[in-house]
Amino acid sequence: MLIINGRIYLEDRVIENGYVLTENETIKAFGLMENVPAYSGEIVDAKGMNVLPGFIDQHIHGANGADNMDGTEEAVATIARFLPKEGTTSYCATTMTQSVEAVEKALGEIVKYAKNHNKPGEAEIVGIHLEGPFISAKHIGAQNPKYVLKPTLEAFDHFWDVSEGMIKVITYAPEEAEIGFTDHLRSLNVVPSAGHTDATCQQIEDEIENGLSNLTHFHNAMKPHHHREPGAVTAGFMNPTLKAEMICDGIHLNPDVVKATYQIKGAENFIVITDSMRAKGLPDGNYDLGGQEVIKKGKECRIATGSLAGSVAEMDFVVRNIKHFTGAPMHDLVKMSSENAAKHLEIFGRKGSIAINKDADLVICDDDINVQTTICRGVIGYQK
Repeated sequence: MLIINGRIYLEDRVIENGYVLTENETIKAFGLMENVPAYSGEIVDAKGMNVLPGFIDQHIHGANGADNMDGTEEAVATIARFLPKEGTTSYCATTMTQSVEAVEKALGEIVKYAKNHNKPGEAEIVGIHLEGPFISAKHIGAQNPKYVLKPTLEAFDHFWDVSEGMIKVITYAPEEAEIGFTDHLRSLNVVPSAGHTDATCQQIEDEIENGLSNLTHFHNAMKPHHHREPGAVTAGFMNPTLKAEMICDGIHLNPDVVKATYQIKGAENFIVITDSMRAKGLPDGNYDLGGQEVIKKGKECRIATGSLAGSVAEMDFVVRNIKHFTGAPMHDLVKMSSENAAKHLEIFGRKGSIAINKDADLVICDDDINVQTTICRGVIGYQK
């Protein structure tokens, strides 16, 4: 495939009028249009729009009527095939706090699909995000308190074995964890992420020493910044080693909070996620989330208690919001939507930037992040 007439965003520069040549599933060449090679294959005209690395969503539960916790091949396939519409080319299939048996089934189907059926043209499952069941009942959010478990090595190792080593991120409450839990995660190259947690600032800082490196949906479902009782949010602001996942749908976080976090953390430590659930892409109505009824109205989803229940935001929508909320330049948007997640998930060798021999995961969009074409491993997954 040859993409022509694009504004190509590389890691360190922009080619204002350039091309990208792909071969099979990878990027073979790029450069100025004046040097474009002769080519007889498929040509995509970017028409002066931006060519960016494909978006990477490290926290997504579902879309288009399907949820990873459905525990079926059909559900996993539905999500993978839907996501290119919003510019997402890679993602971590995310689970919820349910029974051990339900989590086992979900993990098994995700692994089976990822290893045997996940084709170019679909968003690629690059890992699993185990959100719960190792969380705090004090910040349960839309998770089910009935199935909360203590974070023990034995309990985690069981899920690790079922996932065949595909767990890339785990959300847990570090203050509840068995001694050595975070160290153990790091030894397996799993990203330890504090979330749904009542940890104090000091408890978070103690776990940073053990390898804690991420905060799940920063600000939401955690002890807030308080002038006498600093919590996880305070620790996030104080420690540049902590990455901050953010749901920038304009509902989970006030735009000024997003802007302040961007100014404090910087683009390098900010990872945009959707945390979306099955109602994304569907009309308003009542839907299921982990066995609980969710009411969707517009971009807002809540359970009966009034707690927010994930989001129905698309990746292009939240990236567009960040631009509007913060005034971030395009290169910062690329970091927050692709590069940072790729580095954090340790897949930057093949994802997260436009470079020779990396996967041909590309998004063509206008300056307001309206997606025109999404290419997943060299195959068009969506075209407007």
